[in-house]
Amino acid sequence: MSSTDRAVSLAGRPPSRLSLVLLVLFAVGWGANHFASAIPVLARRTGFDQAVLDGAFGVYAVGLLPGLLGGGAFSDRLGRRPVMVTGAVIAALGNLVIAGWPEVTGIFLGRLVVGVGTGLAVSAGTAWSGDLGGRRGAPLAGTLLTCGFAAGPLVTGLLATVLTGSATLPVPFVVASALTVIATVALAVATRSPGDAAAGERGSAARVGGTGQPAPAGPVRSNGRALAAAIPMALWVFSTATISLLVLSARLGGGGERPWLPGVAAVLTLGSGVLVQLAARRAGWGPQAGVVGSGLATLGFVGSALAGDHPSPLVFVVCSVVLGCAYGLCLRDGLVDVETLTPVRSRGLVTGVFYAATYLGFGVPVLLEVLRPVVGVAPPLLVLAALALLAALWRTTQVRAGRLR
Repeated sequence: MSSTDRAVSLAGRPPSRLSLVLLVLFAVGWGANHFASAIPVLARRTGFDQAVLDGAFGVYAVGLLPGLLGGGAFSDRLGRRPVMVTGAVIAALGNLVIAGWPEVTGIFLGRLVVGVGTGLAVSAGTAWSGDLGGRRGAPLAGTLLTCGFAAGPLVTGLLATVLTGSATLPVPFVVASALTVIATVALAVATRSPGDAAAGERGSAARVGGTGQPAPAGPVRSNGRALAAAIPMALWVFSTATISLLVLSARLGGGGERPWLPGVAAVLTLGSGVLVQLAARRAGWGPQAGVVGSGLATLGFVGSALAGDHPSPLVFVVCSVVLGCAYGLCLRDGLVDVETLTPVRSRGLVTGVFYAATYLGFGVPVLLEVLRPVVGVAPPLLVLAALALLAALWRTTQVRAGRLR
């Protein structure tokens, strides 16, 4: 076959199932996190105070946790496709609720629905990525989800600066919903036959990354062993990201007059997270990367504490990048732990438990806001820094004992 024929053949190929699963995860991540840049707009146009809007951002986790746990378990029993498609559609509907009902009740309800849908889609989709892509599948899922988390706030922040009048509020939510629906329809159509939907789940249980070769002997797999390695990483995923996205960006100033600040924070934090994940994948970094991730979380928390109520732009940038690298390394290594240490029959459930632990970090900004009048800005962040350091020491012990791959 000539080079021209090969190029035509490649161009004519439909997207792989793994690519479509990753696209849906990107869209769901966009729809879940773009609310960070909508907060200043809502504050300016509705008069809601920061605590109410931070609460709306965090109530998403209330729906997310049962969605993650239920979605993972259901996907192990019912298959990845129906759970992921259902979750993505629910997440899209949640954003439409906010677009059509921008009051306190509507915003809280919409975020709750987005949380449930995102939980279903993320746990089933990450497990499906592992089924289809082998060891590289779950980390790729984390990377594309992170890209969505970064792109959503950036685009919503840009729209907030461009749009005027009544369109400022609903348009970003409609855009997020439309993107999710388009990606989900593409996935549903491409995997509509039962054989297409289930092939990856059956085939990768004993094979690696679609190579057709039997999986090599590896570490003993058990749910307890996987969670003992992954949960200490999970705790420093969104707890680091939300410090930059919500806490530092709010303290830098500007409020509703700078709706693009959370978008900048998203690019710095989540962009750093994506880049460090890609670097780790290319270089083949081992489980020691999780030690580095926890250590960077410690440094980021300390820097954020020392910055006080009014961080300088330089401190904001540096802390956002450090926290972003911590986010990326902890997410990647936690997902690799789940992929390599979990029995295939319970991969969805353990993935859901891992992500549920990561999303506890969404409660950190609310906790800091509650504690701020009592103990001030720095002490809670220093406590988080100490806990992250303990996690780094724990992972060092696991690595030296040979418990990780």
